[in-house]
Amino acid sequence: QINKMFGTVVVGVGIAGLARIRDLMNPMPSSPSEHLKLLGFVSRRSFGNINEAKQISLEDALRSKEIQAAFISTENKSHEETIRMFLEAGKHVLVEYPMALSAKAAHELWEMAEQKDKVLHVEHIELLTEEYKQLKKEVAGKDLVKGTLHFTGSVLDENKTGFPAFSGIARLTWLIDLFGDLTVTSATREKQKDKNYSRMTVHFQTANKKPLTWIEERGPGMRREKKINFCFTSGCLENFPQAPRSAVGLFMQDQNLFAKKLLGQVSKEELAAEKWRILRCLELAEVIQQHCEQPEKICS
Repeated sequence: QINKMFGTVVVGVGIAGLARIRDLMNPMPSSPSEHLKLLGFVSRRSFGNINEAKQISLEDALRSKEIQAAFISTENKSHEETIRMFLEAGKHVLVEYPMALSAKAAHELWEMAEQKDKVLHVEHIELLTEEYKQLKKEVAGKDLVKGTLHFTGSVLDENKTGFPAFSGIARLTWLIDLFGDLTVTSATREKQKDKNYSRMTVHFQTANKKPLTWIEERGPGMRREKKINFCFTSGCLENFPQAPRSAVGLFMQDQNLFAKKLLGQVSKEELAAEKWRILRCLELAEVIQQHCEQPEKICS
């Protein structure tokens, strides 16, 4: 494994795809990423080359014997189909979250990866931020009484990004990672089409029956930010702990983790815990969507 190289292709060149191309071309010295070699990128638009990276067709990427791994950075809606194609072609896959827009699809893709003995890695850079790492330390060992995580951001095109419980799954991932398994007690969504405004409110219970609320709010000109209010038996946490800037970019940290998996350097326990978390969050996202899309119950 020491000298093993994995030929890699980046599919989709939006913000994430361009970051992927940059990081693959400039791996951190003596990191697992040095085992990844960028052989090209795939895009519906024609670019020719980006820096030294050359554009190749999807067909060539799937057929190529030199390419062993694909980084999928397309819009959310097409993740499922693209993952499926590359797994079928016998390639390892790194995909930006959410891996799919239904729990059923996610389970099927995961099974497929396991049958083909391929790594399926879902990017979760929100767990790699210094801000989050500090928050996790702060929360560790405390008894939750109740909590709220409130996210605001600009408008998304839901035809491409999916229902807010899926496009916002980073927030759900935080809650599950901080407080363990959750059950949805209720979920509603308010939409003002004329104002292009949307607010989803989800109520959960922890395993200890403590209430947690997640609000995902988007509208024109809304600043991208997260507010927290977690109350513990020992007091409330209303601001993020101070955190230093990380020396290593988030996509690079994620890329190193993927490379470690390819090299067999991640423990079975870690892989199993991660698989559980990813699939569980997608199951919950689906439950939330079903709650929000139910017709109003009419009381007679």
